Amino acid sequence: MNELSFEEGLKKLEETAKILEDEELPLKEKIDQFEEGIKTAKTCQKHLDEAENKIQQVMEENGEITSKTFEE
Repeated sequence: MNELSFEEGLKKLEETAKILEDEELPLKEKIDQFEEGIKTAKTCQKHLDEAENKIQQVMEENGEITSKTFEE
């Protein structure tokens, strides 16, 4: 199975959140959805970390001396 892109992962997280809001959903299914959401969130975080590293590399290649942090 191919890893989700960041955009696909974000969309999947939004869908998972909507599913978890369903009060009629049995607990077992909510737990399964929650677990899948955690996996998807980790994938999205991996993509964000890779993007941040790439940006830092580009900044260093262009002669930037200091590393800048991103505001949340």
